[in-house]
Amino acid sequence: MPQEVIVEITGYGYWAIFILIFLQETGVPNPIPNELVLFFCGYLAFTGALAFPLVILSAVLADFTGTNILYVAFYFFGNYLLNRKPRWLPVSQAAINKLEQRISAGGKRMVYIGRITPFIRGYTSVACGLIQLKPKIFLPIALLSGITWSLAYVLLGWLLAPYWNAFSENIGWYKSILVILFIGVIVFFIIRMIVKKRKTI
Repeated sequence: MPQEVIVEITGYGYWAIFILIFLQETGVPNPIPNELVLFFCGYLAFTGALAFPLVILSAVLADFTGTNILYVAFYFFGNYLLNRKPRWLPVSQAAINKLEQRISAGGKRMVYIGRITPFIRGYTSVACGLIQLKPKIFLPIALLSGITWSLAYVLLGWLLAPYWNAFSENIGWYKSILVILFIGVIVFFIIRMIVKKRKTI
């Protein structure tokens, strides 16, 4: 964790948590993953520097607000962006059609899984906007996934707080393990859905 980020969180507290998470959820590049920010906040909550409930509240509000800005932007202007084909959005209409089929097949579960998976959370919101997934479906999932995601990482930071020094020295290794675990969960759910679909045929 870079020293400047530690200073921001410890100095500005919940506002820093909100801003850091909000910016990344809206697509602003950030070298520090939100998952690591939440993990560190869990450690600070353990030490008493921050209140656990307020950390969760700040994170959920930032996540929900930021991800909905992405969703709304691509919901209303997605086709315009696709037609212009900007370099930062290398997505074809064929890819969107395939994505729509997958979400339709997997339903709410696929959206939820995408929203709690590191590195594709934002892309899931963009995809849901592009295929114009109904707000009454997306908004509850966005809120529930935000609560799950925030609670999981803050709680993990809280539980591992006594081992923070050892963990911080090997953060890259642990991060790789977390990514592998999340990918494994996604693969498991996809395989299970395929098996269920074949059984119904």
